[in-house]
Amino acid sequence: MSYVMLIVSLVLLVVGANWLVDGSAAIARRYHISEYIIGATIVGMGTSMPELVVSVVSGIGGHPDIAIGNVVGSNIFNVYLILGITALMMPIKYTYENITRDIPLNIGVSLLALILCALGIRFRGEYGLGRIEGLILIICFALYLWSTMKSERKQQTAKKEGNPLPDSDLVAPVETSRYKSMTVCVLAIIFGLGGLIFGGDMFVDSASAIAREWGVSEAIIGLTIVAGGTSLPELVSSIIAVTKNKGQMALGNIVGSNIFNILLILGVSSLIQPLSMGDITFIDWGVMILSAVILMAAAVTFKRNQLDRADAAILLLLYAAYMAWLVIA
Repeated sequence: MSYVMLIVSLVLLVVGANWLVDGSAAIARRYHISEYIIGATIVGMGTSMPELVVSVVSGIGGHPDIAIGNVVGSNIFNVYLILGITALMMPIKYTYENITRDIPLNIGVSLLALILCALGIRFRGEYGLGRIEGLILIICFALYLWSTMKSERKQQTAKKEGNPLPDSDLVAPVETSRYKSMTVCVLAIIFGLGGLIFGGDMFVDSASAIAREWGVSEAIIGLTIVAGGTSLPELVSSIIAVTKNKGQMALGNIVGSNIFNILLILGVSSLIQPLSMGDITFIDWGVMILSAVILMAAAVTFKRNQLDRADAAILLLLYAAYMAWLVIA
């Protein structure tokens, strides 16, 4: 039965990702919104729902350290493995906004969360996030959404006036879509997200059961299947997006998900229950922050303005090294 559930879960993931990407792209074309913004909001937040559920339930259930570990682990998985795989399939070009706003913001919020965790020992006697820090993160998330939408409106206004900002990634209105009505677009997004979330949950359960049958240890299951399982929606939707030549949507999905994970998920979870770092070390935080720094380095090195296959190979090798370190440590 576990094998049947595994196959069904994979089907749900692929079909759900197709619906989500196509529905989101159709809305982007209809309202002339950039693929990156759609990826960072609708797709990015939607595919982070599993992380939100796991972290909130962990906080309510009296396991606050799991919430931080879930976010840090998912963000590491998102960049090193997911963007590594997608950029290996097709290099992802950066836009002006990616370099000047999105990736620096990803670095900034990662550092902010780390600083707030470090300050926790001064106020509560342990590293972690309290309710005040959680409120700060939620306020930052609201400001992030506001600034993103404001930047998008500025881009659209500049384009209408015939002076688009550099490297505009606005979606061309001439593209056609098989989703003609707004209702169908919204339903495609809703059912797509449902397929990704339920498919990801079913995949984790069935894959864990199969791993136990094969004698794989609980530690390895937790580090690989469970940690990666909540990021399966991001993985599948990013791969589907890049196969449809929508690299900006894939990048927005990952960067948006990472920002969402840190600001909203950690913010909400720590408001419900103060979070301790537990077994999460500053090395783990450093690996997460390094992933965002690598994205920026790829943009400015040799003025390539893209995440190419060489960068992708580096990301995948670093992820393999990090997983090996976790197992050995």
